[in-house]
Amino acid sequence: MKRTFDELVAEAESVSVDGWDFSWLDGRATEERPSWGYARLMGERMAQATAALDVETGGGEVLAGVPRFAPLTVATESWPPNVARASERLRPRGVAVVSTGDEARLPFGDGVFDLVVSRHPVTTWWQEISRVLRPGGTYFSQQVGPRTMAEVTEFFMGPQPAGSARDPQLARAAAEAAGLEVVDLRPESLRAVFHDVGAMIYFLRKVIWTVPDFTVDRYRTELRALHDRIQTDGPFLAHTTRFLIEARKPA
Repeated sequence: MKRTFDELVAEAESVSVDGWDFSWLDGRATEERPSWGYARLMGERMAQATAALDVETGGGEVLAGVPRFAPLTVATESWPPNVARASERLRPRGVAVVSTGDEARLPFGDGVFDLVVSRHPVTTWWQEISRVLRPGGTYFSQQVGPRTMAEVTEFFMGPQPAGSARDPQLARAAAEAAGLEVVDLRPESLRAVFHDVGAMIYFLRKVIWTVPDFTVDRYRTELRALHDRIQTDGPFLAHTTRFLIEARKPA
Protein backbone atom coordinates (compact mmCIF):
# COMPACT_ATOMS: atom_id res chain seq x y z
CA MET A 1 0.00 0.00 0.00
CA LYS A 2 1.36 3.39 -0.97
CA ARG A 3 1.99 5.70 1.96
CA THR A 4 0.72 9.24 1.93
CA PHE A 5 2.86 12.35 1.70
CA ASP A 6 2.06 13.30 5.31
CA GLU A 7 2.95 9.82 6.59
CA LEU A 8 6.30 9.83 4.81
CA VAL A 9 7.10 13.33 6.05
CA ALA A 10 6.19 12.58 9.66
CA GLU A 11 8.34 9.44 9.71
CA ALA A 12 11.39 11.11 8.13
CA GLU A 13 11.18 14.11 10.47
CA SER A 14 11.11 11.93 13.59
CA VAL A 15 14.05 9.59 12.94
CA SER A 16 17.49 10.38 14.39
CA VAL A 17 20.15 11.57 11.94
CA ASP A 18 23.11 11.30 14.34
CA GLY A 19 26.22 9.55 13.13
CA TRP A 20 27.14 8.67 9.57
CA ASP A 21 25.19 5.44 9.16
CA PHE A 22 22.73 5.50 6.25
CA SER A 23 21.14 2.09 6.85
CA TRP A 24 17.74 3.75 7.46
CA LEU A 25 17.65 4.35 3.70
CA ASP A 26 17.94 0.66 2.82
CA GLY A 27 15.31 -0.10 0.19
CA ARG A 28 14.38 3.58 -0.08
CA ALA A 29 17.45 5.17 -1.67
CA THR A 30 20.59 3.84 -3.31
CA GLU A 31 23.95 5.32 -4.19
CA GLU A 32 26.60 3.65 -6.29
CA ARG A 33 29.95 3.15 -4.60
CA PRO A 34 33.27 4.07 -6.23
CA SER A 35 35.08 1.22 -7.89
CA TRP A 36 38.29 1.53 -5.86
CA GLY A 37 36.91 0.43 -2.46
CA TYR A 38 38.14 3.11 -0.06
CA ALA A 39 37.60 1.15 3.17
CA ARG A 40 39.62 -1.82 1.92
CA LEU A 41 42.48 0.32 0.61
CA MET A 42 42.54 2.40 3.77
CA GLY A 43 42.63 -0.76 5.89
CA GLU A 44 45.62 -2.06 3.94
CA ARG A 45 47.51 1.15 4.60
CA MET A 46 46.47 1.23 8.26
CA ALA A 47 47.87 -2.27 8.80
CA GLN A 48 51.30 -1.07 7.60
CA ALA A 49 51.36 2.19 9.57
CA THR A 50 52.93 2.83 12.96
CA ALA A 51 51.00 6.02 13.81
CA ALA A 52 47.75 6.92 12.02
CA LEU A 53 45.21 9.74 12.17
CA ASP A 54 41.63 9.66 10.85
CA VAL A 55 40.43 13.25 10.34
CA GLU A 56 36.67 13.96 10.58
CA THR A 57 35.86 10.39 11.55
CA GLY A 58 32.11 11.08 11.90
CA GLY A 59 30.66 8.43 14.17
CA GLY A 60 33.70 6.23 13.54
CA GLU A 61 31.73 3.95 11.23
CA VAL A 62 34.37 3.60 8.50
CA LEU A 63 37.39 3.44 10.79
CA ALA A 64 35.69 0.82 12.97
CA GLY A 65 35.61 -1.53 9.99
CA VAL A 66 39.41 -1.66 9.74
CA PRO A 67 40.64 -5.17 10.68
CA ARG A 68 43.96 -3.97 12.14
CA PHE A 69 44.80 -0.53 13.47
CA ALA A 70 48.21 1.08 13.59
CA PRO A 71 49.79 0.70 17.06
CA LEU A 72 48.98 4.38 17.61
CA THR A 73 45.65 5.34 16.03
CA VAL A 74 43.86 8.62 16.68
CA ALA A 75 40.57 9.96 15.29
CA THR A 76 39.29 13.54 15.34
CA GLU A 77 35.71 14.81 15.13
CA SER A 78 34.11 18.20 15.78
CA TRP A 79 30.36 17.49 16.10
CA PRO A 80 29.57 16.47 19.71
CA PRO A 81 26.96 13.74 18.90
CA ASN A 82 29.44 12.11 16.55
CA VAL A 83 32.27 12.41 19.10
CA ALA A 84 30.15 10.38 21.52
CA ARG A 85 29.31 7.74 18.90
CA ALA A 86 32.90 7.47 17.70
CA SER A 87 34.13 7.09 21.28
CA GLU A 88 31.69 4.23 21.91
CA ARG A 89 32.88 2.43 18.79
CA LEU A 90 36.58 3.12 18.80
CA ARG A 91 37.88 3.56 22.34
CA PRO A 92 37.24 -0.09 23.33
CA ARG A 93 39.61 -1.00 20.47
CA GLY A 94 42.32 1.34 21.69
CA VAL A 95 41.68 4.27 19.35
CA ALA A 96 41.93 7.72 20.93
CA VAL A 97 39.06 10.02 19.88
CA VAL A 98 39.86 13.73 20.07
CA SER A 99 37.13 16.38 20.00
CA THR A 100 38.18 19.34 17.87
CA GLY A 101 36.67 22.62 16.77
CA ASP A 102 36.17 23.73 13.20
CA GLU A 103 39.47 25.63 13.13
CA ALA A 104 42.17 24.61 10.70
CA ARG A 105 44.89 23.61 13.18
CA LEU A 106 45.14 19.97 14.14
CA PRO A 107 45.93 19.47 17.86
CA PHE A 108 49.09 17.44 17.27
CA GLY A 109 52.80 18.13 16.99
CA ASP A 110 54.84 18.22 13.81
CA GLY A 111 55.66 14.94 12.09
CA VAL A 112 53.66 12.69 14.43
CA PHE A 113 51.91 10.44 11.90
CA ASP A 114 53.08 8.32 9.00
CA LEU A 115 49.47 7.96 7.77
CA VAL A 116 46.61 10.47 7.72
CA VAL A 117 43.26 9.38 6.29
CA SER A 118 39.90 11.05 5.80
CA ARG A 119 36.67 10.01 4.11
CA HIS A 120 34.57 12.89 2.79
CA PRO A 121 36.18 15.73 4.75
CA VAL A 122 34.25 18.99 4.77
CA THR A 123 37.52 20.90 4.32
CA THR A 124 41.01 19.54 3.67
CA TRP A 125 43.58 21.60 5.56
CA TRP A 126 46.52 20.68 3.38
CA GLN A 127 49.14 22.70 5.25
CA GLU A 128 48.14 21.05 8.52
CA ILE A 129 48.17 17.59 7.00
CA SER A 130 51.65 18.21 5.65
CA ARG A 131 52.76 19.51 9.06
CA VAL A 132 51.61 16.47 11.07
CA LEU A 133 52.93 13.93 8.53
CA ARG A 134 56.37 12.46 8.97
CA PRO A 135 58.76 12.65 6.01
CA GLY A 136 57.72 9.78 3.75
CA GLY A 137 54.23 9.74 5.28
CA THR A 138 51.00 9.46 3.29
CA TYR A 139 47.65 11.22 3.15
CA PHE A 140 44.90 8.96 1.79
CA SER A 141 41.38 10.29 1.26
CA GLN A 142 38.11 9.77 -0.58
CA GLN A 143 36.49 13.13 -1.20
CA VAL A 144 33.24 14.56 -2.50
CA GLY A 145 33.71 15.96 -6.00
CA PRO A 146 32.12 18.81 -7.95
CA ARG A 147 28.36 19.02 -8.57
CA THR A 148 27.58 16.20 -6.18
CA MET A 149 23.80 15.94 -5.83
CA ALA A 150 23.44 19.02 -8.04
CA GLU A 151 20.07 17.74 -9.25
CA VAL A 152 18.82 17.71 -5.66
CA THR A 153 20.20 21.14 -4.80
CA GLU A 154 18.74 22.71 -7.93
CA PHE A 155 15.35 21.03 -7.49
CA PHE A 156 14.97 22.80 -4.15
CA MET A 157 17.03 25.96 -4.62
CA GLY A 158 17.03 26.60 -8.37
CA PRO A 159 20.08 26.96 -10.66
CA GLN A 160 23.38 27.38 -8.86
CA PRO A 161 26.53 29.28 -9.91
CA ALA A 162 29.05 27.35 -11.97
CA GLY A 163 32.35 26.29 -10.46
CA SER A 164 33.28 24.22 -7.43
CA ALA A 165 35.99 24.28 -4.77
CA ARG A 166 35.81 20.46 -4.78
CA ASP A 167 37.43 19.99 -8.16
CA PRO A 168 40.07 17.21 -7.95
CA GLN A 169 42.59 19.30 -9.87
CA LEU A 170 42.25 22.05 -7.28
CA ALA A 171 42.93 19.43 -4.61
CA ARG A 172 46.06 18.38 -6.49
CA ALA A 173 47.27 21.98 -6.68
CA ALA A 174 46.59 22.58 -2.97
CA ALA A 175 48.41 19.39 -1.97
CA GLU A 176 51.43 20.32 -4.06
CA ALA A 177 51.42 23.85 -2.65
CA ALA A 178 51.64 22.29 0.83
CA GLY A 179 54.74 20.37 -0.21
CA LEU A 180 53.10 17.00 -0.90
CA GLU A 181 53.50 14.82 -3.98
CA VAL A 182 50.22 13.49 -5.42
CA VAL A 183 50.75 9.85 -6.39
CA ASP A 184 47.14 8.89 -7.18
CA LEU A 185 44.07 10.91 -8.22
CA ARG A 186 40.94 9.16 -9.52
CA PRO A 187 37.48 10.72 -10.11
CA GLU A 188 34.17 8.91 -10.72
CA SER A 189 30.53 9.92 -11.31
CA LEU A 190 27.92 7.70 -9.62
CA ARG A 191 24.14 7.33 -9.63
CA ALA A 192 21.97 8.14 -6.61
CA VAL A 193 18.27 7.16 -6.64
CA PHE A 194 15.53 8.27 -4.22
CA HIS A 195 12.39 6.12 -4.13
CA ASP A 196 10.23 8.27 -1.83
CA VAL A 197 10.08 11.76 -0.38
CA GLY A 198 10.85 10.47 3.12
CA ALA A 199 14.22 9.23 1.90
CA MET A 200 14.96 12.66 0.50
CA ILE A 201 14.00 14.38 3.76
CA TYR A 202 16.23 12.06 5.76
CA PHE A 203 19.13 12.65 3.37
CA LEU A 204 18.75 16.45 3.49
CA ARG A 205 18.54 16.46 7.30
CA LYS A 206 21.75 14.43 7.47
CA VAL A 207 23.83 15.81 4.57
CA ILE A 208 23.08 19.39 5.46
CA TRP A 209 25.29 21.10 2.88
CA THR A 210 23.19 19.78 -0.03
CA VAL A 211 20.42 22.29 0.74
CA PRO A 212 21.96 24.39 3.54
CA ASP A 213 18.76 26.03 4.77
CA PHE A 214 16.62 22.91 4.56
CA THR A 215 13.68 22.37 6.85
CA VAL A 216 10.47 20.55 6.02
CA ASP A 217 8.40 23.66 6.72
CA ARG A 218 10.54 25.88 4.50
CA TYR A 219 10.45 23.47 1.57
CA ARG A 220 7.05 21.82 2.00
CA THR A 221 5.85 23.02 -1.42
CA GLU A 222 8.90 21.54 -3.15
CA LEU A 223 8.62 18.33 -1.13
CA ARG A 224 4.99 17.93 -2.15
CA ALA A 225 6.00 18.45 -5.80
CA LEU A 226 8.77 15.86 -5.41
CA HIS A 227 6.34 13.36 -3.90
CA ASP A 228 3.89 13.85 -6.76
CA ARG A 229 6.70 13.53 -9.32
CA ILE A 230 7.91 10.24 -7.84
CA GLN A 231 4.37 8.91 -7.75
CA THR A 232 3.88 9.79 -11.41
CA ASP A 233 7.31 9.32 -13.01
CA GLY A 234 9.16 6.97 -10.67
CA PRO A 235 12.32 7.44 -8.54
CA PHE A 236 14.25 10.72 -8.49
CA LEU A 237 17.68 10.31 -10.12
CA ALA A 238 20.72 12.35 -9.08
CA HIS A 239 24.48 11.92 -9.36
CA THR A 240 27.35 12.10 -6.93
CA THR A 241 30.99 12.56 -7.78
CA ARG A 242 33.88 11.20 -5.76
CA PHE A 243 37.61 11.30 -6.10
CA LEU A 244 40.38 9.33 -4.47
CA ILE A 245 43.55 11.22 -3.67
CA GLU A 246 46.81 9.92 -2.24
CA ALA A 247 49.68 12.28 -1.51
CA ARG A 248 53.07 11.69 0.11
CA LYS A 249 55.40 13.95 2.03
CA PRO A 250 58.91 13.76 0.54
CA ALA A 251 61.36 11.83 2.68
